[in-house]
Amino acid sequence: MNILMDNTPFDMKNKEEEMPRVTVNCIKKTTDDGKRRDNKRVVLKKGEAQREDGRYVYRWTDRKKKRHSIYGKTLAELRRKEDEIKKDQLDGMRTMEKNSLNDLFDLWCEVKRGLKDNTFQNYKYMYNAYVRESIGRQKVTKLKKSDIRAFYNKLVDEEVLRPRTLDVIQNVLHQVLDIAVEDMYIRTNPADKALAELKRERGFDKRKRKALTLEEQNELLEYLSKNHKFNRWYSVLAFMLGTGMRVGEITGLRGVDVDMERGFIDINHTLVYYDHGNRHCAYEVNTTKTEASNRVIPILKLARKALLLEKEYQMSAGIRCQKSISGYTDFVFLNRFGDVLNNGVINKAIRRIVRDHNDEEIDKNGDDAFLLPMFSCHSLRHTFTTRMIEAGVNVKVVQDTLGHTDVSTTLNIYADVTDDLKKEEFKQLDEYFDENVI
Repeated sequence: MNILMDNTPFDMKNKEEEMPRVTVNCIKKTTDDGKRRDNKRVVLKKGEAQREDGRYVYRWTDRKKKRHSIYGKTLAELRRKEDEIKKDQLDGMRTMEKNSLNDLFDLWCEVKRGLKDNTFQNYKYMYNAYVRESIGRQKVTKLKKSDIRAFYNKLVDEEVLRPRTLDVIQNVLHQVLDIAVEDMYIRTNPADKALAELKRERGFDKRKRKALTLEEQNELLEYLSKNHKFNRWYSVLAFMLGTGMRVGEITGLRGVDVDMERGFIDINHTLVYYDHGNRHCAYEVNTTKTEASNRVIPILKLARKALLLEKEYQMSAGIRCQKSISGYTDFVFLNRFGDVLNNGVINKAIRRIVRDHNDEEIDKNGDDAFLLPMFSCHSLRHTFTTRMIEAGVNVKVVQDTLGHTDVSTTLNIYADVTDDLKKEEFKQLDEYFDENVI
Protein backbone atom coordinates (compact mmCIF):
# COMPACT_ATOMS: atom_id res chain seq x y z
CA MET A 1 0.00 0.00 0.00
CA ASN A 2 2.79 2.40 0.93
CA ILE A 3 4.70 1.55 -2.27
CA LEU A 4 1.65 2.41 -4.43
CA MET A 5 1.11 5.71 -2.69
CA ASP A 6 4.79 6.62 -2.96
CA ASN A 7 4.73 5.92 -6.69
CA THR A 8 1.65 8.10 -7.31
CA PRO A 9 2.63 11.16 -9.37
CA PHE A 10 2.77 14.37 -7.30
CA ASP A 11 0.54 16.37 -9.61
CA MET A 12 -2.13 13.65 -9.43
CA LYS A 13 -2.14 13.91 -5.64
CA ASN A 14 -2.82 17.64 -5.88
CA LYS A 15 -5.73 17.10 -8.29
CA GLU A 16 -7.31 14.67 -5.88
CA GLU A 17 -6.93 17.11 -3.02
CA GLU A 18 -8.53 19.93 -5.02
CA MET A 19 -11.60 17.84 -5.88
CA PRO A 20 -14.50 18.23 -3.43
CA ARG A 21 -15.31 15.39 -1.08
CA VAL A 22 -18.22 13.21 -2.24
CA THR A 23 -20.36 11.12 0.07
CA VAL A 24 -20.99 7.44 -0.52
CA ASN A 25 -24.47 7.99 -1.90
CA CYS A 26 -23.12 10.03 -4.84
CA ILE A 27 -21.99 8.71 -8.18
CA LYS A 28 -18.27 9.22 -8.61
CA LYS A 29 -17.46 9.30 -12.29
CA THR A 30 -14.08 10.62 -13.32
CA THR A 31 -13.15 10.27 -16.98
CA ASP A 32 -9.74 9.89 -18.55
CA ASP A 33 -9.38 13.67 -18.85
CA GLY A 34 -9.77 13.98 -15.05
CA LYS A 35 -13.15 15.72 -15.28
CA ARG A 36 -16.15 14.58 -13.23
CA ARG A 37 -19.41 13.97 -15.09
CA ASP A 38 -22.96 12.96 -14.29
CA ASN A 39 -24.75 9.91 -15.72
CA LYS A 40 -25.44 11.90 -18.91
CA ARG A 41 -21.71 12.62 -19.24
CA VAL A 42 -22.24 16.35 -18.53
CA VAL A 43 -19.15 17.86 -16.87
CA LEU A 44 -19.77 18.82 -13.23
CA LYS A 45 -18.32 21.93 -11.65
CA LYS A 46 -16.34 22.05 -8.43
CA GLY A 47 -18.63 21.22 -5.51
CA GLU A 48 -21.24 19.52 -7.68
CA ALA A 49 -22.09 15.83 -7.53
CA GLN A 50 -24.88 13.50 -8.58
CA ARG A 51 -26.55 11.24 -6.04
CA GLU A 52 -27.43 7.62 -6.67
CA ASP A 53 -31.13 8.55 -6.84
CA GLY A 54 -30.36 10.90 -9.75
CA ARG A 55 -30.66 14.17 -7.82
CA TYR A 56 -27.85 16.71 -7.82
CA VAL A 57 -26.08 18.25 -4.85
CA TYR A 58 -23.83 21.28 -4.47
CA ARG A 59 -21.62 21.68 -1.39
CA TRP A 60 -19.59 24.66 -0.34
CA THR A 61 -17.94 26.23 2.69
CA ASP A 62 -18.87 29.74 3.82
CA ARG A 63 -16.60 32.42 5.25
CA LYS A 64 -17.10 31.00 8.72
CA LYS A 65 -15.76 27.60 7.53
CA LYS A 66 -19.24 26.11 7.82
CA ARG A 67 -20.31 23.48 5.25
CA HIS A 68 -23.62 23.82 3.38
CA SER A 69 -25.50 21.75 0.82
CA ILE A 70 -28.29 22.43 -1.64
CA TYR A 71 -30.12 20.01 -3.92
CA GLY A 72 -31.84 20.00 -7.28
CA LYS A 73 -33.82 17.46 -9.28
CA THR A 74 -31.98 18.55 -12.42
CA LEU A 75 -28.58 20.06 -13.03
CA ALA A 76 -30.22 23.20 -14.46
CA GLU A 77 -32.27 23.65 -11.25
CA LEU A 78 -29.18 23.12 -9.10
CA ARG A 79 -27.17 25.67 -11.04
CA ARG A 80 -29.91 28.28 -10.75
CA LYS A 81 -29.69 27.86 -7.00
CA GLU A 82 -25.89 28.04 -7.19
CA ASP A 83 -26.11 31.35 -9.04
CA GLU A 84 -28.41 32.75 -6.32
CA ILE A 85 -25.95 31.65 -3.61
CA LYS A 86 -22.98 33.17 -5.42
CA LYS A 87 -24.90 36.43 -5.90
CA ASP A 88 -25.81 36.45 -2.21
CA GLN A 89 -22.14 35.87 -1.30
CA LEU A 90 -20.96 38.70 -3.57
CA ASP A 91 -23.58 41.05 -2.10
CA GLY A 92 -22.72 40.06 1.46
CA MET A 93 -26.14 38.51 2.12
CA ARG A 94 -26.65 36.29 5.19
CA THR A 95 -29.17 33.96 3.58
CA MET A 96 -27.67 30.78 5.05
CA GLU A 97 -27.92 31.89 8.67
CA LYS A 98 -30.58 30.25 10.82
CA ASN A 99 -31.98 33.18 12.80
CA SER A 100 -35.71 32.87 13.39
CA LEU A 101 -38.29 35.65 13.21
CA ASN A 102 -38.39 35.52 17.01
CA ASP A 103 -34.62 36.21 17.13
CA LEU A 104 -35.12 39.30 14.98
CA PHE A 105 -38.07 40.47 17.07
CA ASP A 106 -36.01 40.21 20.25
CA LEU A 107 -33.29 42.25 18.54
CA TRP A 108 -35.90 44.80 17.44
CA CYS A 109 -37.06 45.13 21.06
CA GLU A 110 -33.49 45.94 22.10
CA VAL A 111 -32.75 48.53 19.43
CA LYS A 112 -36.16 50.16 18.83
CA ARG A 113 -36.38 53.76 19.99
CA GLY A 114 -38.89 56.57 19.63
CA LEU A 115 -42.06 54.65 20.52
CA LYS A 116 -44.35 55.66 23.35
CA ASP A 117 -44.11 53.04 26.07
CA ASN A 118 -47.78 52.09 25.84
CA THR A 119 -47.44 51.57 22.06
CA PHE A 120 -44.28 49.51 22.58
CA GLN A 121 -45.95 47.36 25.24
CA ASN A 122 -48.95 46.81 22.96
CA TYR A 123 -46.64 45.68 20.13
CA LYS A 124 -44.90 43.19 22.42
CA TYR A 125 -48.20 41.85 23.73
CA MET A 126 -49.60 41.33 20.22
CA TYR A 127 -46.42 39.65 18.98
CA ASN A 128 -46.16 37.27 21.92
CA ALA A 129 -49.88 36.46 21.80
CA TYR A 130 -50.19 35.72 18.07
CA VAL A 131 -46.79 35.49 16.35
CA ARG A 132 -44.18 33.96 18.64
CA GLU A 133 -45.51 30.41 18.75
CA SER A 134 -46.55 30.31 15.07
CA ILE A 135 -44.53 31.85 12.23
CA GLY A 136 -42.20 33.38 14.81
CA ARG A 137 -40.30 30.09 14.87
CA GLN A 138 -39.60 30.10 11.14
CA LYS A 139 -36.21 31.06 9.73
CA VAL A 140 -36.23 34.64 8.52
CA THR A 141 -34.41 33.67 5.32
CA LYS A 142 -37.18 31.20 4.43
CA LEU A 143 -40.15 33.53 5.01
CA LYS A 144 -42.16 34.35 1.90
CA LYS A 145 -45.06 36.70 1.35
CA SER A 146 -47.33 33.67 0.93
CA ASP A 147 -46.35 32.59 4.48
CA ILE A 148 -47.35 36.00 5.87
CA ARG A 149 -50.65 35.99 4.01
CA ALA A 150 -51.43 32.42 5.11
CA PHE A 151 -50.69 33.52 8.69
CA TYR A 152 -53.13 36.45 8.41
CA ASN A 153 -55.80 34.21 6.91
CA LYS A 154 -55.43 31.87 9.88
CA LEU A 155 -55.77 34.77 12.33
CA VAL A 156 -59.00 35.84 10.61
CA ASP A 157 -60.49 32.34 10.23
CA GLU A 158 -59.43 30.71 13.51
CA GLU A 159 -58.74 33.59 15.90
CA VAL A 160 -61.49 35.80 14.41
CA LEU A 161 -59.32 38.89 14.76
CA ARG A 162 -60.65 42.24 13.64
CA PRO A 163 -58.92 44.33 10.96
CA ARG A 164 -57.69 46.86 13.53
CA THR A 165 -55.93 44.10 15.49
CA LEU A 166 -54.37 42.79 12.28
CA ASP A 167 -53.12 46.32 11.57
CA VAL A 168 -51.13 46.28 14.82
CA ILE A 169 -49.62 42.86 14.06
CA GLN A 170 -48.75 43.96 10.51
CA ASN A 171 -47.12 47.11 11.85
CA VAL A 172 -44.77 45.28 14.19
CA LEU A 173 -44.05 42.45 11.71
CA HIS A 174 -43.14 44.93 8.99
CA GLN A 175 -40.74 46.77 11.30
CA VAL A 176 -39.05 43.54 12.40
CA LEU A 177 -38.64 42.33 8.82
CA ASP A 178 -37.24 45.74 7.86
CA ILE A 179 -34.36 44.90 10.22
CA ALA A 180 -33.93 41.60 8.38
CA VAL A 181 -33.60 43.55 5.12
CA GLU A 182 -31.21 46.10 6.61
CA ASP A 183 -29.04 43.37 8.13
CA MET A 184 -29.06 41.53 4.78
CA TYR A 185 -30.82 38.34 5.82
CA ILE A 186 -33.37 38.90 3.04
CA ARG A 187 -33.53 41.19 0.01
CA THR A 188 -37.14 42.37 0.26
CA ASN A 189 -39.69 42.62 3.07
CA PRO A 190 -42.28 39.80 2.67
CA ALA A 191 -44.77 41.75 4.79
CA ASP A 192 -45.00 44.54 2.18
CA LYS A 193 -48.69 45.02 1.27
CA ALA A 194 -49.49 41.51 2.58
CA LEU A 195 -52.33 42.71 4.80
CA ALA A 196 -53.65 45.18 2.23
CA GLU A 197 -54.04 42.36 -0.27
CA LEU A 198 -55.86 40.18 2.26
CA LYS A 199 -58.21 43.05 3.20
CA ARG A 200 -59.05 43.60 -0.44
CA GLU A 201 -59.74 39.90 -1.02
CA ARG A 202 -61.82 39.60 2.14
CA GLY A 203 -63.75 42.78 1.49
CA PHE A 204 -62.50 44.45 4.67
CA ASP A 205 -62.90 48.19 4.42
CA LYS A 206 -61.34 50.60 6.85
CA ARG A 207 -64.46 52.41 7.93
CA LYS A 208 -64.27 55.71 9.71
CA ARG A 209 -65.53 55.79 13.25
CA LYS A 210 -68.98 57.30 13.20
CA ALA A 211 -69.86 60.13 15.52
CA LEU A 212 -73.24 60.19 17.24
CA THR A 213 -75.73 62.57 15.70
CA LEU A 214 -77.00 65.37 17.91
CA GLU A 215 -80.29 63.47 18.31
CA GLU A 216 -78.45 60.27 19.31
CA GLN A 217 -76.24 62.17 21.76
CA ASN A 218 -79.24 63.75 23.46
CA GLU A 219 -81.06 60.40 23.56
CA LEU A 220 -78.04 58.79 25.24
CA LEU A 221 -77.71 61.50 27.91
CA GLU A 222 -81.44 61.52 28.62
CA TYR A 223 -81.49 57.73 28.98
CA LEU A 224 -78.54 57.78 31.40
CA SER A 225 -80.03 60.56 33.50
CA LYS A 226 -83.34 58.70 33.95
CA ASN A 227 -82.17 55.09 34.16
CA HIS A 228 -81.30 54.08 37.72
CA LYS A 229 -79.24 51.08 36.55
CA PHE A 230 -76.88 53.15 34.38
CA ASN A 231 -77.18 56.59 36.00
CA ARG A 232 -73.73 56.06 37.48
CA TRP A 233 -72.17 56.30 33.99
CA TYR A 234 -73.70 59.67 33.12
CA SER A 235 -70.82 61.75 34.51
CA VAL A 236 -67.94 60.01 32.70
CA LEU A 237 -69.73 59.72 29.34
CA ALA A 238 -71.04 63.28 29.51
CA PHE A 239 -67.52 64.45 30.35
CA MET A 240 -66.20 62.69 27.24
CA LEU A 241 -68.90 64.32 25.14
CA GLY A 242 -68.10 67.72 26.66
CA THR A 243 -64.30 67.68 26.32
CA GLY A 244 -63.23 65.40 23.45
CA MET A 245 -60.38 64.15 25.62
CA ARG A 246 -58.79 60.76 24.94
CA VAL A 247 -59.94 58.02 27.29
CA GLY A 248 -56.49 57.70 28.93
CA GLU A 249 -56.45 61.45 29.57
CA ILE A 250 -59.86 61.23 31.25
CA THR A 251 -59.19 58.13 33.39
CA GLY A 252 -55.88 59.70 34.49
CA LEU A 253 -57.37 63.12 35.24
CA ARG A 254 -56.65 64.38 38.79
CA GLY A 255 -58.40 66.98 40.88
CA VAL A 256 -55.34 69.23 40.69
CA ASP A 257 -55.63 69.26 36.88
CA VAL A 258 -59.09 70.87 37.03
CA ASP A 259 -59.42 74.60 37.74
CA MET A 260 -63.15 75.13 38.22
CA GLU A 261 -62.73 78.82 39.14
CA ARG A 262 -60.84 79.79 35.98
CA GLY A 263 -62.72 77.20 33.93
CA PHE A 264 -59.81 75.23 32.48
CA ILE A 265 -58.54 71.63 32.39
CA ASP A 266 -54.78 71.03 32.25
CA ILE A 267 -54.03 67.90 30.21
CA ASN A 268 -50.43 66.89 30.97
CA HIS A 269 -50.35 63.07 31.20
CA THR A 270 -52.24 59.93 30.26
CA LEU A 271 -53.13 56.76 32.15
CA VAL A 272 -52.16 53.51 30.41
CA TYR A 273 -53.53 50.07 31.23
CA TYR A 274 -51.26 47.14 30.31
CA ASP A 275 -52.43 43.55 30.02
CA HIS A 276 -49.23 41.48 30.44
CA GLY A 277 -51.02 38.14 30.20
CA ASN A 278 -51.23 35.41 32.86
CA ARG A 279 -53.86 37.57 34.60
CA HIS A 280 -51.23 40.19 35.30
CA CYS A 281 -52.38 43.74 34.55
CA ALA A 282 -50.85 47.04 35.51
CA TYR A 283 -51.47 50.78 35.27
CA GLU A 284 -48.83 53.35 34.45
CA VAL A 285 -48.88 57.11 34.01
CA ASN A 286 -47.18 58.29 30.82
CA THR A 287 -46.61 61.61 29.15
CA THR A 288 -49.27 62.66 26.67
CA LYS A 289 -49.39 61.03 23.24
CA THR A 290 -47.56 63.91 21.53
CA GLU A 291 -46.21 67.31 22.57
CA ALA A 292 -49.32 68.91 21.10
CA SER A 293 -51.43 66.69 23.37
CA ASN A 294 -50.00 68.56 26.35
CA ARG A 295 -52.65 71.30 26.39
CA VAL A 296 -55.18 73.37 28.34
CA ILE A 297 -58.86 73.33 27.31
CA PRO A 298 -61.91 75.29 28.54
CA ILE A 299 -64.56 73.59 30.67
CA LEU A 300 -67.89 73.62 28.83
CA LYS A 301 -71.15 73.57 30.81
CA LEU A 302 -71.73 69.88 30.00
CA ALA A 303 -68.28 68.96 31.34
CA ARG A 304 -68.74 71.14 34.43
CA LYS A 305 -72.07 69.46 35.15
CA ALA A 306 -70.44 66.03 34.78
CA LEU A 307 -67.65 66.92 37.23
CA LEU A 308 -70.09 68.21 39.83
CA LEU A 309 -72.28 65.10 39.52
CA GLU A 310 -69.24 62.83 39.91
CA LYS A 311 -68.12 64.69 43.03
CA GLU A 312 -71.64 64.57 44.49
CA TYR A 313 -71.92 60.82 43.81
CA GLN A 314 -68.57 60.02 45.42
CA MET A 315 -69.34 62.07 48.52
CA SER A 316 -72.76 60.44 49.00
CA ALA A 317 -71.31 56.94 48.47
CA GLY A 318 -68.28 57.59 50.68
CA ILE A 319 -65.85 56.89 47.82
CA ARG A 320 -62.31 58.24 48.04
CA CYS A 321 -59.37 57.67 45.76
CA GLN A 322 -57.39 54.66 47.01
CA LYS A 323 -55.01 54.45 44.08
CA SER A 324 -51.48 55.77 43.61
CA ILE A 325 -49.90 55.18 40.19
CA SER A 326 -46.38 56.31 39.30
CA GLY A 327 -46.64 58.87 42.10
CA TYR A 328 -49.99 60.21 40.85
CA THR A 329 -53.16 60.08 42.96
CA ASP A 330 -56.39 62.08 43.57
CA PHE A 331 -57.95 60.74 40.34
CA VAL A 332 -61.31 62.28 39.42
CA PHE A 333 -63.24 59.32 37.98
CA LEU A 334 -63.35 56.25 40.23
CA ASN A 335 -65.18 52.96 40.55
CA ARG A 336 -67.07 52.01 43.73
CA PHE A 337 -63.86 50.71 45.31
CA GLY A 338 -61.99 53.99 44.86
CA ASP A 339 -59.91 52.59 42.01
CA VAL A 340 -59.35 54.16 38.59
CA LEU A 341 -61.30 53.23 35.45
CA ASN A 342 -59.91 51.91 32.17
CA ASN A 343 -61.16 51.96 28.58
CA GLY A 344 -62.10 48.25 28.64
CA VAL A 345 -64.45 48.70 31.59
CA ILE A 346 -66.04 51.81 30.05
CA ASN A 347 -66.53 50.15 26.66
CA LYS A 348 -68.21 47.16 28.29
CA ALA A 349 -70.56 49.52 30.11
CA ILE A 350 -71.36 51.29 26.83
CA ARG A 351 -72.28 47.99 25.18
CA ARG A 352 -74.65 47.15 28.03
CA ILE A 353 -76.19 50.65 27.91
CA VAL A 354 -76.84 50.48 24.16
CA ARG A 355 -78.21 46.93 24.43
CA ASP A 356 -80.67 47.73 27.22
CA HIS A 357 -81.72 51.05 25.69
CA ASN A 358 -82.54 49.44 22.35
CA ASP A 359 -84.35 46.50 23.95
CA GLU A 360 -86.53 48.89 25.95
CA GLU A 361 -87.19 51.05 22.88
CA ILE A 362 -88.27 48.08 20.78
CA ASP A 363 -90.55 46.79 23.53
CA LYS A 364 -92.08 50.25 23.89
CA ASN A 365 -92.28 51.54 20.31
CA GLY A 366 -91.84 48.52 18.05
CA ASP A 367 -90.95 49.49 14.48
CA ASP A 368 -90.87 53.18 15.47
CA ALA A 369 -88.17 52.60 18.10
CA PHE A 370 -85.28 55.09 18.14
CA LEU A 371 -82.19 52.87 18.37
CA LEU A 372 -78.71 53.92 19.42
CA PRO A 373 -75.82 52.67 17.28
CA MET A 374 -73.05 50.67 18.90
CA PHE A 375 -70.14 52.99 19.72
CA SER A 376 -66.97 53.15 21.81
CA CYS A 377 -65.14 55.60 24.05
CA HIS A 378 -63.26 56.98 21.08
CA SER A 379 -66.52 57.54 19.19
CA LEU A 380 -67.40 60.14 21.83
CA ARG A 381 -64.21 62.04 20.97
CA HIS A 382 -65.36 62.04 17.34
CA THR A 383 -68.78 63.18 18.49
CA PHE A 384 -67.33 66.16 20.37
CA THR A 385 -65.31 67.08 17.26
CA THR A 386 -68.39 66.89 15.07
CA ARG A 387 -70.28 69.19 17.44
CA MET A 388 -67.42 71.73 17.20
CA ILE A 389 -67.46 71.61 13.41
CA GLU A 390 -71.25 71.92 13.34
CA ALA A 391 -70.94 74.99 15.58
CA GLY A 392 -68.47 76.55 13.14
CA VAL A 393 -65.44 76.47 15.44
CA ASN A 394 -62.21 77.44 13.66
CA VAL A 395 -60.26 74.37 12.51
CA LYS A 396 -57.12 75.61 14.29
CA VAL A 397 -59.03 75.76 17.56
CA VAL A 398 -60.38 72.26 16.89
CA GLN A 399 -56.81 71.04 16.31
CA ASP A 400 -55.48 72.62 19.53
CA THR A 401 -58.42 71.36 21.60
CA LEU A 402 -57.98 67.79 20.39
CA GLY A 403 -54.19 67.91 20.79
CA HIS A 404 -53.29 67.07 17.19
CA THR A 405 -49.76 67.80 16.02
CA ASP A 406 -50.77 68.18 12.37
CA VAL A 407 -53.92 69.96 11.21
CA SER A 408 -54.26 67.39 8.39
CA THR A 409 -55.06 64.79 11.07
CA THR A 410 -57.95 66.96 12.21
CA LEU A 411 -59.20 67.44 8.68
CA ASN A 412 -58.71 63.88 7.40
CA ILE A 413 -59.85 61.88 10.41
CA TYR A 414 -62.30 63.98 12.36
CA ALA A 415 -63.96 66.29 9.86
CA ASP A 416 -66.54 63.66 8.91
CA VAL A 417 -69.53 65.95 9.11
CA THR A 418 -72.96 64.47 9.62
CA ASP A 419 -75.67 64.23 6.99
CA ASP A 420 -77.70 66.81 8.88
CA LEU A 421 -74.88 69.35 8.59
CA LYS A 422 -74.54 68.68 4.85
CA LYS A 423 -78.28 69.19 4.37
CA GLU A 424 -78.18 72.46 6.30
CA GLU A 425 -75.23 73.75 4.28
CA PHE A 426 -76.92 72.88 0.99
CA LYS A 427 -80.13 74.46 2.20
CA GLN A 428 -78.24 77.73 2.60
CA LEU A 429 -76.67 77.22 -0.84
CA ASP A 430 -80.09 76.61 -2.34
CA GLU A 431 -81.37 79.90 -0.83
CA TYR A 432 -78.33 81.70 -2.22
CA PHE A 433 -79.07 80.33 -5.71
CA ASP A 434 -82.71 81.42 -5.44
CA GLU A 435 -81.70 84.95 -4.53
CA ASN A 436 -78.71 85.47 -6.83
CA VAL A 437 -78.79 83.10 -9.79
CA ILE A 438 -81.14 83.89 -12.67
